[in-house]
Amino acid sequence: MDSPEVTFTLAYVVFAVCFVFTPTEFHSAGLTVQNLLSGWLGSEDAAFVPYHLRRTAATVLCHSLLPLGYYVGMCFAASEKRLYSPSQAPETWRVFLLLALTLPTIACTLIYYWSRDRWAHHPLARTLAHYALPQSGWRAVASSVDTEFRRIDKFATGAPGARVIVTDTWVMKVTTYRVRVAQQQDVHLTVTESQQHDLSPDSNLPVQLLTIRVASANPAVPAFDIRLNSTEYGELCEKLRAPIRSAANVVIHQSLGDLFLETFASLVEVNPAYSVPSSQDLEACIGCMQTRASVRLVKTCQEADEGECQQCCCRPMWCLTCMGKWFASRQDPQRPDTWLASRVPCPTCRARFCILDVCAVR
Repeated sequence: MDSPEVTFTLAYVVFAVCFVFTPTEFHSAGLTVQNLLSGWLGSEDAAFVPYHLRRTAATVLCHSLLPLGYYVGMCFAASEKRLYSPSQAPETWRVFLLLALTLPTIACTLIYYWSRDRWAHHPLARTLAHYALPQSGWRAVASSVDTEFRRIDKFATGAPGARVIVTDTWVMKVTTYRVRVAQQQDVHLTVTESQQHDLSPDSNLPVQLLTIRVASANPAVPAFDIRLNSTEYGELCEKLRAPIRSAANVVIHQSLGDLFLETFASLVEVNPAYSVPSSQDLEACIGCMQTRASVRLVKTCQEADEGECQQCCCRPMWCLTCMGKWFASRQDPQRPDTWLASRVPCPTCRARFCILDVCAVR
């Protein structure tokens, strides 16, 4: 393959992936379907349901045109293949062109079906129709959703491709191609999974992500999952009318301190262990007096005479939880992004140490 062909292919693949899974940089540059077609889509705040009826249709169409855009670009990047004349193009490219034309054809057919009867066949409209009274239609329900979305007291979180919105009556999940809706009064919510990450790519802080299953009592309304940061769990509970059940193996950390202790413990587990001499007995932790001492400070981050950390000569006197709480208590609450890399004095002898120096007792 010639260099222009390879270069264009790589550049177009990167563009296509970023256009479909829009990162922050593309949002900032306005390279999204919502921004490029903002004049036709209208305002989400003014009319939430009509906006997303058009947005999902436009997104399906725009994304289906990406293979065709690649073929058109290759007509210029690889002009020697005569792609601009399908009858003279190689067999492989003729098949690709057929596929590239089929996708937008299917998308247009689907959008036409959705838009019939003023969008009555759209998946969002069909879901709202299940909540309509016998004497009214889905548009009356849509009007209620629009009104509640305009209120400033709604709960909203998540990335643009997976937003979670909770109003006084509705629980909604907005994704790239769909809008999931369920009415609060007939949903069952269950925390099914939690994922702990030592660092968040957005804030360089530990983060716990919760997966909550939203299941409607109405069998015609499909269940869906929402994801959010555990620190937003309390705010979500305040907005919901129904209680949230938790699976037996899920522990929710609602504060930054809880998340830090979880991360602190996971990092200590990978540090070198400290072997207690057979002649030494472990006493109760002097911090909580509830469990035995389980950690000792041993300088392992650098050589003995290097760096800011110092060698601690104290015997094991603290449990892992109390040492983590001591470490967190010495941090600047306004700078949580510096906690993991900071150094604090030993609670007993004041020798400075970092997380890499906290060794579990074996």
